Amino acid sequence: MATKEMKWYVVKTISGKEEKVKKYIQRELELNKMSKFVSQILIPTEKVYQIKNGKKVNKERNFFPGYILLEAQLFAELIHMIRNLTGVITFLGGKRGGEPLPLRKQEVNRILGKVDELALEDEEINIPYVLGESVKVIDGPFNGFNAVIEEINEEKRKLQVMVKIFGRKTPLELNYMQVDKI
Repeated sequence: MATKEMKWYVVKTISGKEEKVKKYIQRELELNKMSKFVSQILIPTEKVYQIKNGKKVNKERNFFPGYILLEAQLFAELIHMIRNLTGVITFLGGKRGGEPLPLRKQEVNRILGKVDELALEDEEINIPYVLGESVKVIDGPFNGFNAVIEEINEEKRKLQVMVKIFGRKTPLELNYMQVDKI
């Protein structure tokens, strides 16, 4: 077989089984001595922040659920092996049962760039709030109170809200993670 350059392909899998399929592919590549034809297997993920029991918890979730990125030199035997693994639906692109289509350079750069950008934005949380919007306080001494947003400081990621306590409006400064949309 003549050496071809490595190209990126997308493998469609059963959603939620991406990690298992990745392990199956790696195992089969080793068993069939085809590891040199696949350089990378990626599951694009993003970090998500939630508050559970008053604590900030970060989780990783799939950025493209049900898809795995594969950088490989594809040929018939390798395509057949991957398609017949448990959890794999098919390759993305191309005719049904035919040769898979590789991703274009700009698509790969956009996807990999987005993944890198998400990794760099470790502490960035994009939750847009609007002035006058009603929110519920979910953390701190005013947990459970409803409030109205009076001011938004995006740089510090803080909200100035008004909470009604005993019939009087009281101003509070809370961060984005201490409130939830109603």
